[in-house]
Amino acid sequence: MKIRNAVLWCAMAALTTALIPAPPAVSAGKRTHAGEAAIRSLPACPPAAKSKRAPTRPAGERTPGACRAAGHILESGVRIARRGQTGFTPSGYHHLGANTGGEWAGVSGRMSVVDTTIRPRTYDFVASRFMVKRNMGRGTINWLEAGWAETGWADPGRQKVYTFNTNTKTWQFYDQYTLKQGDKVWLDLHADSDGVWSAWLWWGDRWNLLTAQKLPLGSTATIEQYVEVHVDAGRPGRVDVPPVTVDNVRLRPADGGSPRFWRDDVPTLTGTDPAKRELSGGFCLDWLTRYDTWTAGDCGRR
Repeated sequence: MKIRNAVLWCAMAALTTALIPAPPAVSAGKRTHAGEAAIRSLPACPPAAKSKRAPTRPAGERTPGACRAAGHILESGVRIARRGQTGFTPSGYHHLGANTGGEWAGVSGRMSVVDTTIRPRTYDFVASRFMVKRNMGRGTINWLEAGWAETGWADPGRQKVYTFNTNTKTWQFYDQYTLKQGDKVWLDLHADSDGVWSAWLWWGDRWNLLTAQKLPLGSTATIEQYVEVHVDAGRPGRVDVPPVTVDNVRLRPADGGSPRFWRDDVPTLTGTDPAKRELSGGFCLDWLTRYDTWTAGDCGRR
């Protein structure tokens, strides 16, 4: 993506002059009036333990019990623009997953959390995420993504719930949700009636609104589901990614109908032959049920 590539060079230049600073605690960033109204209409989420059961109702500001993320939202200040020797992971991006060939009104599903070998003080990252996006032409892409990530600049060794969108162009981390290896998180991204796209986390047996953004996507968008690995080009090395499991992936139809599983009758682009499990960089992608249940990560850990 040209946006991500341009920003990556700026981030790399900053790294040569100073070590990555601790991310400052800031507000959620600027939003449009519609986005602010969606957030302000909800009560702050109280402290709660992670959910032990699957979502029992759809995400949305009118859903009983819905709340907005409370506490500090940390922005990393790093705007990364979103073949090697044996023992090294090729630098750059590795995308393990798929995107829809058509447009949908939202996506939801569950992701497992793993502990990777992201290296401190680098621009390495591993992110398991859903994304809604639109290519505007002339190299401009607008999107919203949400999931969990482990990065080399924000508390390396910790997995965090995060969002990234092209309004703020900055990673936002949500420290009030404590993750660890073996956890599973439910996420939902969808368009609201006024064109605001929102990202939700199922936590404490209620839907927690992470962010609401007025993006030029319209009421539908292309959907992505990926485990994304980025290896710092300036720091050759190995990044291990134990297999991440993604399941229960559902798409929201544009006509407002009930969500449906992302199956092989949905036009889908994977970038590779879906029957080929081993991809570049020593990573493997296994479609257990195309395309709503799958695993991705190191081939050697299967």
